[in-house]
Amino acid sequence: MFWADRIGSAIEKERAHALPSGEPCIIRDEKTTSGPVHVGSMRGVAIHGSVSEALTERKIGNKFLYEFNDFDPMDDIPPYLQREQFERYLGMPLRNIPSPDPSANNFAQYFANEFRRVIENAGWKPEFYWGSELYFSGKMDSVIVEAIEGAETIRRIYREVSGAQRPEGWLPLAALCPRCGKLSTTDASDFDGKTIKVQCLENKLPWTRGCGFEGRLSPFAGGAKLSWKVEWPAKWKVMRVNVEGGGKDHSTKGGSRDVGNHISKEVFHYPPPFDIPYEFFLVGGRKMSSSKGRGNSAQEIANLLPTKIFRLALIFKDINQAFNFDPEGDTIPVLYDLYDKLALNYKEGVQDDFTRLFLFAHPAKERSNLVVPEYLARFSQVAFLVQMPHLDLETEVAHLKGSPLSQADKIELSERAVYARTWLELYAPDKFVFKLQHTLPAAVASLTMAQKHTLALLREYLQEQSEMPNGETLHHTLHEIKEKEHIAPADFFSALYLSFLGKSYGPKAGWFLSVLDKEFVLKRLQEVSK
Repeated sequence: MFWADRIGSAIEKERAHALPSGEPCIIRDEKTTSGPVHVGSMRGVAIHGSVSEALTERKIGNKFLYEFNDFDPMDDIPPYLQREQFERYLGMPLRNIPSPDPSANNFAQYFANEFRRVIENAGWKPEFYWGSELYFSGKMDSVIVEAIEGAETIRRIYREVSGAQRPEGWLPLAALCPRCGKLSTTDASDFDGKTIKVQCLENKLPWTRGCGFEGRLSPFAGGAKLSWKVEWPAKWKVMRVNVEGGGKDHSTKGGSRDVGNHISKEVFHYPPPFDIPYEFFLVGGRKMSSSKGRGNSAQEIANLLPTKIFRLALIFKDINQAFNFDPEGDTIPVLYDLYDKLALNYKEGVQDDFTRLFLFAHPAKERSNLVVPEYLARFSQVAFLVQMPHLDLETEVAHLKGSPLSQADKIELSERAVYARTWLELYAPDKFVFKLQHTLPAAVASLTMAQKHTLALLREYLQEQSEMPNGETLHHTLHEIKEKEHIAPADFFSALYLSFLGKSYGPKAGWFLSVLDKEFVLKRLQEVSK
């Protein structure tokens, strides 16, 4: 069963029946927007969004909420920003820090706006809200009281579940200093029912300084913020959350989810939401190259792919499997090949998990009217053809298809060409980058007599043909020559590629030669086989 259907079924059995009549199942996810959002955060969006879509198909009313947490304090400065410009804001809530660009009202909003566009362009449509709204509107006031009154219970849970120690009198929140505006530097204690005692400590943290303020203030209506491991379950209660997952790092024994579950039940008296622990979405398994503006933000990776391929990358692995997206490798061509396989499966009317995956790779609003092109040119072939300026893309792909392209074929081909060119310019590894050599490459000087002889035989064969054979015919002919002459495949094909591309590897040789001008091929083979 496709994982979104499996989870939807489990939610239906375990949670939906417990919902009050007429109330939707609340699904929630969040992100702190302290800088460009890593594309890995889209895994959570994709999982929660797909589960929402699966529940909708089951006619289970639901609402997908997405919080941009703008009330968290800034604890670091993105490396591309001027440190001297933002250093004085360290420890302040992100919503109170100026935007790096005048297009947004504040720091958090600037990065949230970019991530929101990625989410919406990918076809998921959650209801967005700001974390600070929960505090300043007073919605968090009641749970703040519960957390303060349950501070001793929270201390015990921290100690027993995660091994963390908190001192006597500790309160699970940080106050917003009325003098310097920082959250990170304050300690809170002594709740009297209306106010808390606040100290803004100068040397609490090594990376920013407090102002030394001491006094009392109200922790309500945005005056203070709960500690994260307490805030998480508090938001479950405030937002009436029924379903919320998280990365596997949160779901380990003694981890933040384990702590949150205990606090939710013992302090807030709210049943913890249905959990969806999931594996990570990695990028290259390493830090990406920084040249040419390359990186691993959600925006940068989303720009490399059309919506259906981006969604496929995020959802085709089960939630308990990590996925390593490497744009500097062959991930993108492989994803296109997977999509084409799924499309054929769907077109043939097969009803299985592959069909479900194909449907979910498209935004929900498109699924009832999907048009699958008659012919899907392989992305790797398109990537090769767009590098051959002497070739007309549509003409060559029509040759590969064996008949004229339909309008849907042309639209899909045009889209693939656009993304192929972007990928080739920014990320594609050398094995996908080809340039037809119009003069004889110097590397052919290293060819052996056996290699030259097989190339001469190929020339003789082509001379006998009235026109350039198609890729399949050439494929078989090349292998016949190779077998007849008892030459190692690596020696034969590397000689071909060196002759035309100046490198020892290339695309499928038969297809590659079939799209070249016959007279050019004959002339080059004559030059090489002398």
